[in-house]
Amino acid sequence: MKIGLVDSGIGLLPAAAAVRRARGDADLVLSADPEGMPWGPRSGADVARRALACAEAAAAHGLDALIVACNTASVHALSVLRARFEPDLPVIGTVPAIKPAAAAHRAVAIWATPATTGSSYQRGLIADFGNGAAVTEVPCPGLADAVQSGDAEAVEAAVKAAAALTPRDVGAVVLGCTHYELVADRIGAAVPGAVLYGSADAVAAQVLRRIAAGPAVEGRKGALEVILSGHKGELPAAALTYSEGAAVVASSGTA
Repeated sequence: MKIGLVDSGIGLLPAAAAVRRARGDADLVLSADPEGMPWGPRSGADVARRALACAEAAAAHGLDALIVACNTASVHALSVLRARFEPDLPVIGTVPAIKPAAAAHRAVAIWATPATTGSSYQRGLIADFGNGAAVTEVPCPGLADAVQSGDAEAVEAAVKAAAALTPRDVGAVVLGCTHYELVADRIGAAVPGAVLYGSADAVAAQVLRRIAAGPAVEGRKGALEVILSGHKGELPAAALTYSEGAAVVASSGTA
């Protein structure tokens, strides 16, 4: 079983780690776009073009499924990728976990990039899945970039700024950018008492359902391949400072 993941940067690591937790024998192809990141400020058409290029590079490795492990790309490129690859290659997008958060809590905050906050896409999700909860949209300028670079001080500053915009009575914080799941511990500490809702585990479960994964191969470690802007590469050093990045590498065997 070989699963590809697409993102502008290391935001694909939470989903990759979740897939590996569920299926240690799964081969992973991580296709990122360091030459074009961040995708958030780009036009929708440009995001779709760059995501498609990353997906094509991953698909060339013979995938069984493709995960769009990026909220921005899921908004602007999911339909393009599905038109290109399905039905032969299942394509699974990433949606902020508003539905389960609003089902369990009456006050919810959604932390997202400034480009996503207040967007028609996010407002539509709130309207469809908000379940009558009080939902506060919280922009997090600079947080994804700080996570990508592994800049702990910048992460701390961005988290503190977002926490200051988050109502004290929220019962849940939805992590509306996949990069944010890499610093969930710091976000949780900044919003004490709130339950954090990410997307990685749900995405991993969905991809395994879509491909009707059979029993795991006993004792096999899945291989890891990294593609950076279309070329074979390695995970950046910052990726290994996060538990998800370290876990993916440690759980990988040879191709």
